[in-house]
Amino acid sequence: MGCASSISKIYTVGSAKKISIPEIAIFVPSMRVPVRFDLQRTLRGLIPRDLIDKLSSLRNQIVLVAGETGLVLQRLLFFCIFCLVAEKMLEKTGIQKFSLDSGERGSAATELLRILEEYLPVLLGLTKKEYGLEELVEFKWKILEGGRQETTVANSWLELLSIVHMMAVLTLSEANSLLIPKVHSDSGERTVSADSKKDAVELLLKASGYLEFCVRDILAHLHPDIKKRFPKDLQDGVLRAISIQALGQGTELQLSLAVESQKASLSVKRRLACEQMSYFGQAHYCLSGCDMSNGYGKKHLLFIKWKYLEAKAAAYYYHGLILDKGNEPSCHVSAVCCFLAAEELLLDSKKAFLSFCLAVPVTRAPPLCDAMKLLYQKIPDIASKKSQMYGYLLEQEKSLQVLPDLPEFQLSLRPDDYQLPEIHPAWDSEEWENQGQTLKEHLRDSEDETETD
Repeated sequence: MGCASSISKIYTVGSAKKISIPEIAIFVPSMRVPVRFDLQRTLRGLIPRDLIDKLSSLRNQIVLVAGETGLVLQRLLFFCIFCLVAEKMLEKTGIQKFSLDSGERGSAATELLRILEEYLPVLLGLTKKEYGLEELVEFKWKILEGGRQETTVANSWLELLSIVHMMAVLTLSEANSLLIPKVHSDSGERTVSADSKKDAVELLLKASGYLEFCVRDILAHLHPDIKKRFPKDLQDGVLRAISIQALGQGTELQLSLAVESQKASLSVKRRLACEQMSYFGQAHYCLSGCDMSNGYGKKHLLFIKWKYLEAKAAAYYYHGLILDKGNEPSCHVSAVCCFLAAEELLLDSKKAFLSFCLAVPVTRAPPLCDAMKLLYQKIPDIASKKSQMYGYLLEQEKSLQVLPDLPEFQLSLRPDDYQLPEIHPAWDSEEWENQGQTLKEHLRDSEDETETD
């Protein structure tokens, strides 16, 4: 499933088998991995032997390392349908807890990214129209979870899309691992450092750039009939949504850093909360035209709903604090309306969060960061306090009991500008030019034979 985790807690419930419930900080798309096939047989005699060997060798390395990475991910993401039952049994049964080391996963993912980047320049030759190879090779991919093989499509642009998509998934997974709280040596509490949050923002922007490139520069080369055969997680709207969603989570981290900073003003915090809300609103809109009927799609929608409501609650909280600084009675009434709305939105976000966690595959969230702990404490308190303080105004000025609109801001974060590498020099060699001429003659002869028949 698309929720990546760096830490899973494994519970031993009595004599029952171990149950793993992963922690989720970032919703990551499902990992798709390539399936091995005889690439050399398909391209033999059409391109130089050294190019065939290089393509085949690198793709087989991706298959191998992706499988190793997948084994670790599956161990970390062991989603069990009975884990909710286990959670209810925890209070009644003796429990032993274990934690899984994420170092192995990190090294495998880093190696996989290196091979993907090495594979891209060689793969690009298959996408060039002048070589006539775009629809010659049937590339095979499958979903990691369950090993389900997808429809095989003879199009090199789909292979390119799948490679860049995998780079985005690995980058999001790396960001997620940074946001799983680590045990602090002094206090013993699990925390996420400011540096980890800043690094995660950079990774989210990078992943967003990969996905934006997929939509803008790869899908444009694919015929609508081919797109209809795509898996649901490669739909145009889904890729756009995850790209924008990554920006929303980057803004969420910026808000967390602002809340923890004594220098950040209320206006800055309000702006960040409003921007975060806008990003998640846009992400939800992108999914409105997509088929999200599968289980992963439903969980994705619940994640966006949870984050949108949480951001909106924060936005109204900070908007209320700013309005409450006014001297007019109407300012205090509007502020109370904001605080009450924030409290209600926070309750709705908790319900959305619970629905997200319980949706298959079952997951759990890491402990709240200090910034969110503060909001969860302060919003109910200030809503109750200000309602009592200005209760008389609410009675006198009933006409002013209208929830004010939140201000709109220009969105700050943008995806990194990703560009493909230069095509591998082997495609420009004299040997390929001669081989390319042979291919053109081969295709022309095939057309002549078809017309004769």
